[in-house]
Amino acid sequence: MHFALHFASARRLEDGVLERDFTLGEIPGTLWTPASASASTPAPLILLGHPGGLPKMYSRLVARARHSAAQGYASATIELPGSGDRPRLPAAEQARADLRRALQAGDPVSDDIVDRLVLPLVEQAVPEWRTTLDALLALPGIGGPVGYSGGVIAIGTRLAVVEPRISAAVLFAGSFVPRLILEEARQVTIPLHVLLQWDDEGNDRQRALDLFDAFGSKEKTLNANMGGHTGVPGFAGDAAAEFFGRHLS
Repeated sequence: MHFALHFASARRLEDGVLERDFTLGEIPGTLWTPASASASTPAPLILLGHPGGLPKMYSRLVARARHSAAQGYASATIELPGSGDRPRLPAAEQARADLRRALQAGDPVSDDIVDRLVLPLVEQAVPEWRTTLDALLALPGIGGPVGYSGGVIAIGTRLAVVEPRISAAVLFAGSFVPRLILEEARQVTIPLHVLLQWDDEGNDRQRALDLFDAFGSKEKTLNANMGGHTGVPGFAGDAAAEFFGRHLS
């Protein structure tokens, strides 16, 4: 994929961070750049993963981006395939309906449902992230090294395998993990910091632990905290920031 990046808007936040919405082909996204970034002193870049729906995720994403900007990093995110205003993915929509029925009935979520739900996202989102990375690294003021932070954890895992420009990743457990991704995790070698909410109502905790065990990285840390999906304590974010400080500075 080769698309031109077009900025649709730009505004300065009160802490001096430059926020710019962009489109890359049909892919919408947002780039946050710290005031310290310039062509002569380009900022390292963190790719912000999320579960989809940029408008509803905005407050959390901008908070993460501003926290990163305070450390001197630029941040960028893009909308997931099938989310927001993007065309729906019929196979994933059917799998999502099957997932709801299984959960409402109290039945276990089968590997087949997980594969049909997550793998179409991975197959489309990972090439889009790589194309976005091409465009962002060509901008003045944006440079390496590059980190990935967030979910969907299957997307982050695949990116860590196939994208050599990503040098470290903070992965958010809390989404279903296909069997194929569990196998691919053995090929991951970059430093990892994995956040896991122990009581996440939408997460298969054992599969998340199996994924962590499968990662081939020599440096990998599991930061597990009590509480549900949205109950991540503030100090967990501080630990993630320290991790990036070691690997992106």
